[in-house]
Amino acid sequence: MNEVLKNARRIVVKVGSSLVTNEGKGVDAEAIGNWCRQMAALAHDGREVIMVSSGAIAEGMKRLGWTTRPKEIHDLQAAAAVGQMGLAQMYESKLSEHGMGSAQVLLTHADLADRERYLNARSTLLALLSHKVVPVINENDTVVTDEIKFGDNDTLGALVANLVEADALVILTDQKGLYSADPRKDPNARFIDVCEAGDPALEQMAGGAGSRVGTGGMITKVLAAKRAARSGASTVIAWGRETDVLVRLSQGEPIGSLFVAGTAKFTARKQWMADHLQLRGVVVIDDGAVAKLRDEGKSLLPIGVVEVQGEFHRGDVVAVQDMRGQDVARGLANYASSEARLIARKPSSEIEGILGFIIEPALIHRDNLVLMS
Repeated sequence: MNEVLKNARRIVVKVGSSLVTNEGKGVDAEAIGNWCRQMAALAHDGREVIMVSSGAIAEGMKRLGWTTRPKEIHDLQAAAAVGQMGLAQMYESKLSEHGMGSAQVLLTHADLADRERYLNARSTLLALLSHKVVPVINENDTVVTDEIKFGDNDTLGALVANLVEADALVILTDQKGLYSADPRKDPNARFIDVCEAGDPALEQMAGGAGSRVGTGGMITKVLAAKRAARSGASTVIAWGRETDVLVRLSQGEPIGSLFVAGTAKFTARKQWMADHLQLRGVVVIDDGAVAKLRDEGKSLLPIGVVEVQGEFHRGDVVAVQDMRGQDVARGLANYASSEARLIARKPSSEIEGILGFIIEPALIHRDNLVLMS
């Protein structure tokens, strides 16, 4: 644990409803203030931090005077809409106290399943981080019904970790971490301090439902750790009210349960690109562009493209080949095939003049491109 969190430069932090709202009593200003102070400390230490925060529905319930969580979808959506106002306002005010900017980002699982929306979300989050702004992310419960019925922010936290290629996911909860059994029922329950993410035995240990405020439980956190590990991010599950938990974790102190990712970040991303996404087309590049990709680690610019094969949309995965038909790389296209044909062999400075708009100067950004061996 000492090395995993100490060396993490990009960290996704997820906090649950029971912590954010003090067991449903409303947004807990003191708790959020403590996390914001710690996130600011991490940022000043050169880390990049993204917050995934539950609590909108619980805060909305409090503002609407409801004592029990409603079952009707439209009532849940109303509570989310009302509560999101207070939640965003609290994070903004507490982060600003420490000289940090904040941004509200509402996502759904569908945003991260669609490749074009995936690229848009990724670009926005990375832009915010580059401007030293802390994104505060929640599910868009106001408009999406199945996320409220079946979703949870543990899963969203893992998806965000995958999205931005985070080094670590920290899930703050009302439990100290994972035990081999429910410690409230089994006096022989053993605390799991370090384990490998994805171990099937962990899911058997986790079982059980969450609090009356939230929708998750330990099982959703174990599954989130498994999902985050697919992109090489290790996960820590820890008690959210532990004093200076985020700062101490970043200093290498062993707190909570660590789920170690068994796959290195680069290897995981390469596997995801190379094996798990359907290819939609081929981009043929000249020898100069091949050298730029292989020897210098550059993005693929339109000027190096000699031919575009197949039909694809922005965000689709395409193969990159040399002029002899050998695979060079695979990546997510920033432009559709019809657009790529128009800007091929042209300098990036001419993209806007040709298309009437510019998304990025690169056809495939280096962060979304993996070389084939």
